[in-house]
Amino acid sequence: MRKRNTDRQSEIMGLLLANGKPMSAYQILTALQASEPEIAPPTVYRTLSALTDQGRAHRLESAKAFVPCTCDHADSVSVLAICADCGSVDEHDGGKVAAKLTPLVAASGFKPKRHVVEIHGLCRSCGA
Repeated sequence: MRKRNTDRQSEIMGLLLANGKPMSAYQILTALQASEPEIAPPTVYRTLSALTDQGRAHRLESAKAFVPCTCDHADSVSVLAICADCGSVDEHDGGKVAAKLTPLVAASGFKPKRHVVEIHGLCRSCGA
């Protein structure tokens, strides 16, 4: 029997939260196949798309991976600090950044749908 969308979303969010590091869609698929061998890639991709559309997860464009959303920033900017050494991701609410980004791109007629800023560097533990 197929799982309901909300059940599948909860399952994948649980994996993202428990992992503590960004996960690719195929890492998620492999984890799910342990208990559900027949699950197919499109199911994982559809669920991840729904989670990112809902703002419950973020896609790290540079890493082609996903992390759970940890901030409440429906009308703000997610600022994701990604450690190049250990791979940890810290999320920050970039509310003040949003007020500057939208007018910046609007000058060229661009209409943003969502804001995500990725910053790469070293976390406190790795940069010490």
